[in-house]
Order: sequence, then C-alpha cells, then structure tokens
Amino acid sequence: MILALDHVNLRTARLEAMRAFYVEVLGLRVGPRPAFSFGGAWLYCGDTAAVHLVEVDEAPPPGDGLRLEHFALRARGLGELLERLRARSVPARLGFVRDFGICQVNVHDPDGTHVHIDFDIAEAEALGLAPA
Repeated sequence: MILALDHVNLRTARLEAMRAFYVEVLGLRVGPRPAFSFGGAWLYCGDTAAVHLVEVDEAPPPGDGLRLEHFALRARGLGELLERLRARSVPARLGFVRDFGICQVNVHDPDGTHVHIDFDIAEAEALGLAPA
C-alpha cells in the first residue's frame, strides 16, 4: 500500500542555481545527505527530504527518454511566496481548482522543470486573488 510521495529526484548540470531556487525562492532548506560518490543536495520540507538534486556533467537532452511534466508541493504563506517570486523576477502563473479548494502557483526551476505549489484557496481569497 502506497502511503505518500517521498521525494522527487532531479538531475542537473546547474547544481548551485537549482539549490538556490529551491531554497531562496520556494523556501526549502538544505539538509543531511548520504556521502554518495557524486555531487548533489537534499532539500527538505520540514523533516522530509522532498527534492533530491543529483549533479551531472551535462544536462540531459530535452525530450530524451522519460520526462517529468511537473511535481507539486503543498504550502502555506501564499503572500510571502508571491513576494519572493516578485523580488527575484521569477515568472509565475496562478491557477485555481475550486472544486478541490486549491490555488496553484505555477513556476519553472532553472532547468525548466514545472513545479506547482498548492495553497488552500482561502489564502488566495484573503489576498483578493481568487476569481469569484
């Protein structure tokens, strides 16, 4: 029986840019990582290493093999995230899934991976962002 999504593993030739995006923009934190023989970083949501970055010499070619369309993170603090995105000129698109009570903030990391951060729609409504 599946209990939960544990983590997403992303290969990147731009480890520092990716680390900075997930930490400085999305608010994850760098945490403990096993002493693997290759570079990387584990980025934590609370006590969970949710995003694993694996350093590679060359970026995998687009469209070569399997490709992740997106992954989603659940969050609180919509106003704070939108401010960090604005301050760093990170483009974002809001989406609303009213029947599930979700406001999605859609962004792309430095390697182009689509990430959406899901908030309770009440946060968007409190900020005057949710359509009627």
